[in-house]
Amino acid sequence: MILDSLENAGLYESIHPRFKQAFDFLRNTDLVALPLGKMELDGKNLFVNVVDAEGRTPDIAKMETHDKYIDIQVPVSGPETMGWIAGAKLKQVTEHYNMDKDVSFFADKASNFIVVQPLEFAVFFPTDGHQPQIFEGTVKKIIVKVMV
Repeated sequence: MILDSLENAGLYESIHPRFKQAFDFLRNTDLVALPLGKMELDGKNLFVNVVDAEGRTPDIAKMETHDKYIDIQVPVSGPETMGWIAGAKLKQVTEHYNMDKDVSFFADKASNFIVVQPLEFAVFFPTDGHQPQIFEGTVKKIIVKVMV
């Protein structure tokens, strides 16, 4: 898991071959003006979901993991609290892996919480359990999906 500001995104481009393209998009696009929906940057290898996410309380927000994709999550219109736990510690499966949606859900709760400010980013790898969308109201956010 990584938490940083978009100004420092260049520090992480060497971690994965598609990170440079992902971070170039995030740094060089007016994220506030982006319309809601899905945009492919490199087909299924790299795409962007722009959503108006409905906030949840920590007890309702779902813990999730992905097998095929790394998430780069960027709140745009407000701060977002996100929970984290090492994926190896997740034991209470509530929804087994859905291959079409690349997601598993768990009843386990986060061991740590971070507050991601607008235009900061959090990177969640397949080894990271993450519990997003902890806030009140609606927040526009960008989720970049990077094929492992």
